[in-house]
Amino acid sequence: MQNELVTDATLVSNYIKGDEKALETLIVRHKQKIYSFIYSKVYDRDVAEDIFQDTFIKVIRTLKRGAYNEEGKFLPWVMRISHNLVIDFFRKSNRMPKFDNSGEFSIFSVLSDSSLNAEKTIIKEQVENDVRRLVDKLPEDQREVLLLRIYNDMSFKEISDKTGVSINTALGRMRYALINLRKIIDKHNIVLTN
Repeated sequence: MQNELVTDATLVSNYIKGDEKALETLIVRHKQKIYSFIYSKVYDRDVAEDIFQDTFIKVIRTLKRGAYNEEGKFLPWVMRISHNLVIDFFRKSNRMPKFDNSGEFSIFSVLSDSSLNAEKTIIKEQVENDVRRLVDKLPEDQREVLLLRIYNDMSFKEISDKTGVSINTALGRMRYALINLRKIIDKHNIVLTN
């Protein structure tokens, strides 16, 4: 099969130049990976199919606008789009937990996915970098508790011992960290999308 030899970057470039078949080849080439990723988050075939379609509508729009500049990293870019659409779906259907006293920031459930393959690892790093930049804007005491909890996986008891504050104070700081993170995200209109 001739298509197997053509790189994603060449196919993207050919599609932008007007070769509709090039996009079809890209979709066929990556459908399984992208669809499986979406399905692993939503566990609903119809929803996964819808999000898959929406992903490629967004891909087509971006390519037609000439706004694609991922330097040949087509699959990680498409995976990031599908990941963002999954988050949008949960947000719209209110199935994703908002920040509350006990909740962690929803994106961290994606970060702790143990079955990460190469594409997911790239997305994970990009999302992690976005989140870290937001976390850096938090007050020092809140940032410390959040990082110990999320990145070091420490219990509130361990955080309390390490920081020398009561468990209630540690819980309160975590709660305020999440509230403030939400405010930063809303203020900058960030939805962790591209």
